[in-house]
Amino acid sequence: MSTLYEMLRVATRNLLRYRRRTLLTTSLIALGVVAVLIFVSVAGSFRSLMVGQITDAMLGHLQLHKRGYVASTENLPLNLNLSADQAASIAQTLGELQQVEAFSPRIKLGAMLSNFKETTNVRLTAVEPAREKATVPLLPGRVREAGPKLLKRGELLVPEILARGMKLEPGSTVVLVATNRDGAVNGKSFNVAGVVEGLSGPGGRDGYLHIEDARELLRITSAEVTEFAVRLKDMSTTAAGGKTIKQRLAPGGLKAAGLELHPWQQLTPFSNIARMIDLLTLFVQIMLVGIVLISVMNVMVMAVYERIREIGTIAAMGFEPRTIMGLFLCEGLLLGAVGSLAGVLLSLATVAGLNLVGLTFSFGRQQDLLLEPTLAAGTVVVVALVVLVVATVASLQPALKASRMDPIAALRHV
Repeated sequence: MSTLYEMLRVATRNLLRYRRRTLLTTSLIALGVVAVLIFVSVAGSFRSLMVGQITDAMLGHLQLHKRGYVASTENLPLNLNLSADQAASIAQTLGELQQVEAFSPRIKLGAMLSNFKETTNVRLTAVEPAREKATVPLLPGRVREAGPKLLKRGELLVPEILARGMKLEPGSTVVLVATNRDGAVNGKSFNVAGVVEGLSGPGGRDGYLHIEDARELLRITSAEVTEFAVRLKDMSTTAAGGKTIKQRLAPGGLKAAGLELHPWQQLTPFSNIARMIDLLTLFVQIMLVGIVLISVMNVMVMAVYERIREIGTIAAMGFEPRTIMGLFLCEGLLLGAVGSLAGVLLSLATVAGLNLVGLTFSFGRQQDLLLEPTLAAGTVVVVALVVLVVATVASLQPALKASRMDPIAALRHV
């Protein structure tokens, strides 16, 4: 009985002799697998949806700035704008890259906003509406009373918190007063075209205006910009896409070119929440390892204790210690295999049921956002392999104990 097939056959027979215990153990393993896979699928869907809300409604996947701008972004320094030549070169390069779906040039500025009764500070992002909608397609969903063109020349999108405080509504007239890079002050009147919902992170509470209006307000005569927001065709390729952009923009390195490229993770505190979700997923997987380890080890220890005389008998019949150890390892392997298979099948059925029912939640103005839990084949395979390995390892100590028993002492055991 030295072949693996024979060992598995005998191990299966031994497990079936103790059906209740075997059923309980495989059920615990299956429960652990289901808990992990359901959590991974739902948490992964929530994470992807939230990241999509942040990147597709405000940030984009990547942002290009002049070196040092992000470190001083709270001050909105106009002296760190990208020159017209730099902006033209960057726009040409981004337009040639296949990985880039869209990009949007922006000007960031601070100004004073007045409704003719009171005045307050406001942060503003100046954009080309068509490019901005292509780069952050969820932006219109943040805006109340947004038109098909988002905004036009002479129009302003006001932050929600400021609109409440100053009682501004679409159609209100306001005045913006800003100081340009040379210290000159200029003002311009605008019509409020909509109220934009705030989001977490730098730029999440900015108002919006047309980029040409910003240049007129700041008396900028060239096509300089503050930043480029970039949307990739596949968000999962952010690292690879960023590397390609760096190589094409500055073969000698972005630092030498005086530029910086930042992925979305470096631009919003929500990245910490995304990392926390990943950490929770890891902890749940560790819990699965613990469930499998304790369950299988308990069963195998009891199996060795209850079958001492049986072990002594087969040892006296001439079975080698490694064969006896193999029998118990095979039992652990089978417990892990059956439990993981049952858990995977239950998880797939549960995920299908959740998608059929539909899990929805709200995020700001975005109502009834639909979670779409999925189970990647790689995740299922990894979890199943972990269960098999842990179940086998959990059987190792009882198997060693069984293989090292003295046949005479085992036969005398009562």
